[in-house]
Order: sequence, then structure tokens, then C-alpha cells
Amino acid sequence: MKKTTAFITLLGLFHFSYAQQTRVITDPQATFKHAKELYQREQYSLAYPLLKDLQLQQTAIDRSSKAISYQEVKYYTIVCALKQNEEGAVLKARKFIDQEDNAARVQMMSFHLAEYYFRKDDLAQAASLYETTGIANLSNREIADMKFHQGYVYFTLKQFDKAKPKFDAIRQDSRDPNYFDANYYYGFICFYEKKYNDALAAFTIVEDHPNYGRVVPFYIAGIHYSLGQKEKALQYAEAKLKRGNLHYDVPMRQMVGHAYFEKKQFDKALPYLETYVNKADSVKREDIYELSYCYYEAKNWNKAIEGFKQIGGKEDSLAQNAMYLLGDSYLRTGQKANARNAFLMCARNSSNQKQQEVSQFNYAKLSYELGYQDVALTELQEFLTKYPQSDYNNEAKELLVNMLASTNNYKDALALLESLKTPSPNARRLYPVVLLGRATEMINDGMLVTANDLLTKAEADANNTSVLPQIQFWKGEISYRLNKVDDAIRYFFEYLKRPVSYIEVNPNNANYSLGYCFLKRENYNQALGFFEKVVVNPKINANPLEQDAYVRSADCYYMNRDYKKALAMYDKVIGYSWAAGDYATFQKAMITGVSNEKEKITLLASISRRYPQSNLSADANMEVATTHIAAENFREALPYLKNVVNDPVSSLKPKAYLKMGIAYYNLNNDNEALKQYATVLQQFPNSTEAEAALENSRIIYVEQGKTSEYVAFARSMGKEITTNQEDELMYQQAEVQFNNGNFPSAAKKFEEYLARFPEGKFALEALYYKSEIYYNQKDWKKAADGYEKLSELVPNKFGEKALLNAARLNFFELKNYEKAEKYFIKLKDFATSQENKLEAMRGLLRSQFQLQKWNDAVTNAKDLLNQKGIGSDDKVIANMAIAKSFHTSNQCDQAISYYRQVVSLNKSAYGAEARYGIAQCFFVQDRLSDAEKAAFEVVNKSGSYEVWVTRAYLLLGDIYLKQKDYFNAKATFQSIVDNAKLEDVRQEADKKLKQTQEEERKNSKVGG
Repeated sequence: MKKTTAFITLLGLFHFSYAQQTRVITDPQATFKHAKELYQREQYSLAYPLLKDLQLQQTAIDRSSKAISYQEVKYYTIVCALKQNEEGAVLKARKFIDQEDNAARVQMMSFHLAEYYFRKDDLAQAASLYETTGIANLSNREIADMKFHQGYVYFTLKQFDKAKPKFDAIRQDSRDPNYFDANYYYGFICFYEKKYNDALAAFTIVEDHPNYGRVVPFYIAGIHYSLGQKEKALQYAEAKLKRGNLHYDVPMRQMVGHAYFEKKQFDKALPYLETYVNKADSVKREDIYELSYCYYEAKNWNKAIEGFKQIGGKEDSLAQNAMYLLGDSYLRTGQKANARNAFLMCARNSSNQKQQEVSQFNYAKLSYELGYQDVALTELQEFLTKYPQSDYNNEAKELLVNMLASTNNYKDALALLESLKTPSPNARRLYPVVLLGRATEMINDGMLVTANDLLTKAEADANNTSVLPQIQFWKGEISYRLNKVDDAIRYFFEYLKRPVSYIEVNPNNANYSLGYCFLKRENYNQALGFFEKVVVNPKINANPLEQDAYVRSADCYYMNRDYKKALAMYDKVIGYSWAAGDYATFQKAMITGVSNEKEKITLLASISRRYPQSNLSADANMEVATTHIAAENFREALPYLKNVVNDPVSSLKPKAYLKMGIAYYNLNNDNEALKQYATVLQQFPNSTEAEAALENSRIIYVEQGKTSEYVAFARSMGKEITTNQEDELMYQQAEVQFNNGNFPSAAKKFEEYLARFPEGKFALEALYYKSEIYYNQKDWKKAADGYEKLSELVPNKFGEKALLNAARLNFFELKNYEKAEKYFIKLKDFATSQENKLEAMRGLLRSQFQLQKWNDAVTNAKDLLNQKGIGSDDKVIANMAIAKSFHTSNQCDQAISYYRQVVSLNKSAYGAEARYGIAQCFFVQDRLSDAEKAAFEVVNKSGSYEVWVTRAYLLLGDIYLKQKDYFNAKATFQSIVDNAKLEDVRQEADKKLKQTQEEERKNSKVGG
């Protein structure tokens, strides 16, 4: 049979070939019949050439006489071409549909053209043609194919309502070749419509099909789950996953993991959820939460933490639960700081009231334990107000009490204690402790009067036993600084009856201060006794306090005329190369000069050479010159006097010029002497030396017989020769009112005098006394105006005090730091007493500090640090100014060094700022771990200073953001936004919070 069949086929091919050569004489009817048979056997490639030849034959002869229909031949030819996907057939088919009048053939052509478009995936064209095709003239197979294809087109175009009945019709016949495909698509549409039973019936048919078996199990499992058949869904999905080779393996694992999670079988859920989260391109927050919770139940705290961290940032219950569990996970791993942040986020969410309550308590408690005293205070107070019946109420109250016992936040602690209507015994015991703490902070900040008021309260409190010695010490220290020497002595004696040691509070400092008290009283024996309690036989490396006490002991021996003992002590100071070596040399010279003027001069002359930066150089030169003049060695005195006038900051210049004039006079050089006197009168017309210079000039002119020249000279110097009676009388009127204590009237008279005689003989006196009156009346503006005018006329007999008061008033009362700086600079140049020179340096530093002139302040700050006997507050501000100068020029290592000096000396505002400066420097240097540690130092140790604590929080947020620790960055910035009282910092934190959220969003794969 096989051979025969082959033969017949070959014969047929031979016949076909022969027929092509003799088509003119071939029977067209037989050819058409043969072509149709080939067509029906779907042998379109064989039928197509026969049909094309028939078309050509019929074109050559009269179509009306042909034995077969031209339309039929044309129809089959075009269809065969379409079947073979010839593009050229499309236009022909279109023309056939548009032009032919055979409705049956037109509809059938529409079907075949639609099939062509279907095969070409031009579904829109196919859909249009299918809709115009009737099925009356189609075969059953064609009808079935058209329904399936039409259904597929509708399905692809998402016209499910049209597709569904097409697929449903096909799936009724299991013998249909599209039976399985139709069930799959029908099932999908039913699934989409949530008609799960119908979908399940269809999917079940194809669940083991080679094409659909990898996909359909996912939908079947989902249907069981949606129908509430959760156990069945779980068993089915798990079984399919074990079999493997699933297209939706990862989502199926999510489904199984979720099912086990709902059953609280977290150990079984864990591996499925873990695989899903790790392999999925993007996951929902709920999936991250479930996986993290499984880790939490498995006590895998670190992985739980990583997951829960990703879920924050929203205000829903999922975020709140995650933050609550995150906080607990952090606590279980000892990460209290991070736990605090998590509980903060939970406490801000009101989805679950109980979780919010517990989280707020935990946030407050952890804030207390970690040293965030300001936040802990606020949160605990708010907690007690918000949840008065809470189970944690008693513990919260206990924490508040403990906070007051251990906090350095004395400012807020004092305010809280004084606001309590019925303080507990423990609170009452704490009150004097807190008063003392707040007072010491204010002492460090220079607020002595207010600090003294607080100490007075503490001194009167019945519960002050534990801190009374410290109270007495600081009362003594403040009294001394306010020049209340008797009170200072009394308090220091009280302290020494029962002394304690605590940082600056110690017997050494008390004895040292008592020594200075008696030194001010000129009771040198008593002063010596106290200085010697500090040190008697110092070592070469003695600390600055001991060095100064030893020098002051030597001064006491000197003042008691025990020169031998004083000399030995000054020699030791010189031999040890202490900072006071220049002073000791000066004092040694004064002692030696009693018996050996040559040695005195040698010692004094050595000061400028051995101590080139010494403030005593001008004094030493003046003393040498005075010694030479006293010995009538006038020529030898001149070089030393010239050294004085060449000193850029010496206040001894008027005196030096006067003495130079005297020296030249005694050397019979009258012209040179007159030059020196003229210099005094021109440059220092208001100085006390000016009057002597004028008188000495008069003597020279008289001796020379040139009285008229003297009159001209005096007038050229701006000096009146005759007395102005009106001037003197008007001044005396004001002076009488002043001496009688009628100060308002006196001030008015002084003002009238100055208006009439602004440069009068008594103008200096009038300016000074009226300024003093205004000062005592606390009319700071008018007082400052008078002192400033006197200051512009220095040197004069009131000049030093005028400069001091002008500077003080502008700094402390008028807050005009530019003017304060100006007069402190002048005071530093012209002050004759070391005490005023030291205050000038202090005031200048503080003025430049207020003006943020860090670079300008450096030189003076270093000068101040080299001074003897300066207080810790001076050292603090000086170091702070130098640190800021380095900081602003980005020299962070040097800045940190000076900031650390400040921290070691100061526990108050400057200490807080210095700690922050250190943290900021570390951050700039990208030393993030050191920066974080330093920022926490600010928070933990400077709780009273809100501005620096808040900025430290902001810096911590920056550190976390730079480390891409978005959770802690967001929590920190959010905490500032919620709690900061500084609006500029709060706005900056809000901006950075949004920046952090945006950066996290860009770097996260977690979806909504």
C-alpha cells in the first residue's frame, strides 16, 4: 500500500507537470475539481498554482462561455494565497469583499482574511472582520476556530465580556483542539470576575497540561484561599511547590508563608517568606512585616530589626506594630539608643492606643537612661498628664524623682521643683542640691548676683546639710568677686570648719582666696598664713595656683620688710622659670636696690631681654630711669626713658616724656627739654603730667628771660594763662550741690557747666561727677555718654576709671559690644594697675566673642592665658575664642585641641558649645563614629543648654543620614521637629527629614 500510494502521488505530480505545459487543451472543469480537492485536504501550496492557471485561462477567453464560475476560481485562489500568508492577497481579499455580490463567499472571505490577520497578530483588524463574518457558510471546524480566535482577540484586547462566551462554547467539546486553551482563558476570565467556582472548574482541566501546568496551580491555590478554603489552599500550594517547575514559584511561596503566618505557625512560615522576600523584585510592607515577625518569634533579633526598620514612615497600624516590635528587638540586643528611636516612632502613631501608651513610657524611660534629660522630663510629664491611670504611673513618677537626683539639667530641674505644689520629701531634699547646681552654672556664666540669690535660698533651706560646705564656699567666692571682702572671709572660714572637696570646691582654693582677701585688707601676716597653707616648699612643676600662692607669700614677706625671706623666694621663682619670673625679678631688683643700686639696675634691665613678652618691661625701664635720675645720672636715664615712650602699649608715656624733659634740663639742654614738655602737652593734654610740663616750661622760659615766648608757648598748647572766674564759679555751684548730696540738681548743674564751658578748667571733673551720678541712678545711657567723653581725653586723672566704666556699661548694660571692644582696647593700653589691665583683657575678649571676631580675639586671648591668677572662666572663653578661630578656618585638629581645654574647664554653656564644636569638627573630618560619640557627649552632659543639645541631635541625624541609616536619621529628625523650641533648627530638621525620606525611597525595594 505504501508503494502504491507513492506511485499514485508521483503520477499525480507528473500529470500536473504535463498539464501545465498543455493547459490550453486541458479540461478546466477537471482542473478546478482537482484544485478543490487539494484545497479541502489543506494542501494549499498544491492547489494554489492550479487555481492561478485557471484564472489566467479564464481571463484569455470569454468568461460567460466558461464551464466554471470565474468568481469561484477567484475566491479559492485568494484564499489559498491568504493561507500561505501572502501579503499581496490582502488587497485582493479586500476588493473581493467590497465588490462581489455573493454574500456567502464574501462572508467566508471575511473569515479567511480575519484568520490571516490573526496569524499576523494584527488583532484589531482580525476583530473587525470576525464581527462581520456569518457562520452559515463555514464548516464546523472553521466555526470552532473562529470562536476560539475571536475569543482570544477579545481576551487580548481585555474585552472579557465578549471573549468569555466564545471560550465557553469551545470548552464544551473536549475533542476540540482548542479545548485546553479555551479552558485556560475561560478560567482566567472567571478568576478576574471573582467567579471562583467557575474558574476552578476550568483550571482543574488544565492544571497538568504541559503549557499551563506551571501557571495554573498558582491561581487554583489562590481560588481556594479566596473561597475560605485556607487549609486546602495551603496543602495544595505546598504540594505543588515540592513538585517544582512552577512559573509563579516565588508568589506561591508568599502565599504559603502567609497562610502559615495566619495560623501562627511562624517557624513554618519563615522559610517561605524568606525566599519570597529575597527573590521578589519588589515586596509589600506587609510581607516585610510578616517575615520580620517570624524572625522575631524565632528570636533572630538582628534580622527582625533589619526588616522592621523598613516599615516605618507611615501612620498606619502596620507601621506602629513594626516600630513597637522593633523597639523591643533593640532592647533585647542591648541597643537602647535605637530602641528609643523606635518607641518614639510608635508613640507618634495613634492607631493602637495601648501600644502608643507603652511606647511613650518606654521612650521617656530610655531618654532618661541614655541621658536625654530634657526630653525625658518633657515626656514623663506629658505621660503622667495623658495617662493618669496607667499601669506605669508609679514608675514614671519614680523616674522623675531619680532624674532630679542625678541630672545636670539644673535649670529645668529647678523650675520643675519650684512648680510643685506639694513636693515629696525626696523632692524637698533635692531642692538645695539643685539650687547649688544651678548657682554654679550661673557662676560659670558670669551671672554672679543671680547665682548669689540662689545660694542664699539654699543656705536657708533646712535640707542643705549635704551641700552646705559647697554653698559656703561659693558664697565666699562670689563675695570676693563682688569686692565684699568681709563676707568672703566669713564664708570661707565657715567652709573650712567642715570642708569637702568637689572639683573647684576644696580647701586649697578656699585658703588661696582667703589669702587674697587679707591681701586686699593689707593684712600681710594673715594673708601669708593662708597662702602658705596652699604651698610652702613648691616643686618646679607646681600647678599655676601653687605658683601664684607662693609668689603672693613672697609679696607678704616683702611688705612685712622681711627682705631676706622674700628675696630667697623670688630667687626660687626665677630659678624654676615660672611664668611669674619677670615679676619676681622686678621685686628682687626693688629689694636689692635698697643696698645696691647697680645690681638693681642690672636686674631691671634684664627683664626686657629675658622676658621679651613681659608686661613689666615698661615699668622696669621706668624704674631704672627713675633710679638714675635720683642719683643725678641724667644721661644714663635717657635710653630707658626712650624705651618707655617706644613701648606700643605703655601707659607710662606722659611720665617718661616729663622725666626726659627733666633729664635734658639738668643736662643744660633747654631746647630738648622744651620739646619733651611740648610733647606731653600736645599728646597728653589732660594728663596730670601736663600741668608739671607747663610749669617746668615756665621755669625754663623765665630763667631765659623769655616770658612773652612762654605766653605764646602756653597758648599754642591750648592752655589759659588767666583764670576764668565765671568758669570756676559755675563749677563751684554744681560742686556745692554734689557735696550736699543733692545729686539730681548737681547733675543738672554739671550739664549746664559743660554746655557753657565744654573745655573749661573743670571739664574733666564735671564730666566725671555727673557720670558717677547717672551711674548710681542706673541711667546707663547718660552715664556711658560721660565716661565715653572722658575716655576720649585720656590720659587724665579720671581716664582709667572712665575707660573701665565706659567699657563695662557698653558691655553689660547697653549691649553695645562694638563700643565695649573699643574702650576695652584703650583700657588695656592705658591701665596702670594690673587688676584693670586684666579686666580690660577679659572684657575685650568677651566683646570680641559677642561680635564673633574670632581671628581678632586670638592675640588677646593668648595674652590673657599667659596672665597670672586668671580664673577658670577666663581660660574657658580664651580657649573658646581660639578654638572658634581655628574652626572657622577649617583647621579642625587645632580647634578640637582648644575645645577640649574648654570642656575640661567648664560644665556650663561654653562647655556645651565646645562639646558641640568637637562633634562638628569630627563630622567635617568624616570621622563619623567619633562625631556620634561627641554628639552624645553634648546630649548627656550639657542638658541645661537647649540650643546645643538640639543642634547635637541635628548633627546626629546628619551622621545617620551619611551612614545611610535611614531609620535612625528619620527618628532623630522627627524628634527635633516634634520637640524643638528653636524654630530655625526645627525647620532645618523638617527639611532634612524630607530629604532622608526621599533618599530612602530611591534606595528601597519595599513597595506600598
